[in-house]
Amino acid sequence: MSLASLTKPWEAFSYGFLDASAKREMRRKMLKAIAVPGCQMPYASREVPIARGWGTGGLQVTLTLINPSSSIKVIDQGADDSVNAASIRRFLSRVSGAHETLDTLEASILQSRHRIPEEKMRDNQILVLQVPNPEPLRPVEPNMSIARQMHADADYSRLWLTLYEQIVRSGRIMQGAAYPALVNGRHVMTPSPIPRWDVPKLHMARHLTFLSAGREKRLFAVPPFTRVEPLVFSDVPYKVEDHGGLTCHRSGVKGYFMNEIPQDDGSSAHELSDSQFGVKAIRRAEGETVATGETWYQNGELRS
Repeated sequence: MSLASLTKPWEAFSYGFLDASAKREMRRKMLKAIAVPGCQMPYASREVPIARGWGTGGLQVTLTLINPSSSIKVIDQGADDSVNAASIRRFLSRVSGAHETLDTLEASILQSRHRIPEEKMRDNQILVLQVPNPEPLRPVEPNMSIARQMHADADYSRLWLTLYEQIVRSGRIMQGAAYPALVNGRHVMTPSPIPRWDVPKLHMARHLTFLSAGREKRLFAVPPFTRVEPLVFSDVPYKVEDHGGLTCHRSGVKGYFMNEIPQDDGSSAHELSDSQFGVKAIRRAEGETVATGETWYQNGELRS
């Protein structure tokens, strides 16, 4: 047996890998998701050349949106150079002819796993977030039929109870990533496993955001200038991670979301999570002229 005998003759595939029928369905569901912000839309998730759970939902949305004039940026928890991010970016470029970029300001489509860049996105950019679990009610209601009915009735009392129990037991809300948020005053969504730091970036943002889970076959959207309000009690304000006083040991940048890196002596160093933003800071410190956009945060505080 030879390798050639196990392969099929080469055949041309549709532009952007997905077939025309899949793209039509995705576009219909994406338009519905925009029309009803935060509401989950089911779709027939197709097979793509990566394993489920590694970004298949985001990849299908991006393949539907992409065209030869697109500039595509892919990040994995803030990093452009991880295996997952580099592989997806290269695949998108090969099947579409789109331009690859590492710069947030240059990207027309930005696909991300678990982070939103520190630089503000514009109204002509689209953010695609990969979502492993799109159902915010799953921790409190494992029966999805009942969870769908709870969404229809806007019954989120069990989520509120969970947050209240955390305050009673720990003195504060312990929910970290994927903090539940109310979209447009109606549907509660789980905004991907982005940290609490990133959730306010979706509120009244200029850009369009799609959140897609390929394994769960669900997608939802946050249109531009849409209210995204984390679930909080009036007397317990929403708090992001306290990274305002941390400094990146590589770029010297301070006041942004950092990754903690354990050291051999037991101490910890911190590195800017948004890798390309850190690269820009290093190049600027070396005297280069680098275009840097306005950031969502300054000195650890959200800009008004």
